[in-house]
Amino acid sequence: MERYGRRDVESREDSPIWEPHSLGAALESSSRRALQFEHKIKDLETKLSLDLSNSRAIETLLHEVFTGLQQTRERSNYALTDTVPSIAHSLNDDLIALHELEEQLPEVGGQIRDIRVAYDRGRDKARDLISSLEWLNTPASLRLRAIIFTPNAPVSRRWKAIVRTLFALTFLICAWIAWITLRGAVRAHRQRLVWGERLMS
Repeated sequence: MERYGRRDVESREDSPIWEPHSLGAALESSSRRALQFEHKIKDLETKLSLDLSNSRAIETLLHEVFTGLQQTRERSNYALTDTVPSIAHSLNDDLIALHELEEQLPEVGGQIRDIRVAYDRGRDKARDLISSLEWLNTPASLRLRAIIFTPNAPVSRRWKAIVRTLFALTFLICAWIAWITLRGAVRAHRQRLVWGERLMS
């Protein structure tokens, strides 16, 4: 018991004695530390809230990107499964049509040449018909003049030869008659005869 009593006395002697001044300083330092910890906690909360908002924004952006990628993949799959085969089928149809047109081109070219020849013939016939109508509407005197004196009359060579021959014979007959008349007049003038007296005698 004496030993235990001595030990209690020694432990009391060794333990620090808290004075009021040192206790206030300890409380003040602990309150300062508590305020610092509180500020740090508030800063940490601010950073955490900012990081949380950033992470939410990043998550939203990633979700949008993922949605866009998924839509793009669906579109590409649709294009691969539907659009590309339809385009290939239409291209094959176009190639077949082009081959058929290539085979038909010579025949079409021949038909076009025939149509052009027929058109040229029809145009020439129309011109001849117009010329014939104009020739028929021309007065007879002008037609005879064109046949006799010009080579551009729209008549045959035989008809030209006949008309020119008749014109030459008529001209020769008229000239012969005029020559005989002029010769008789000259003889009557030389013999001083009057046509009336000759006729009366």
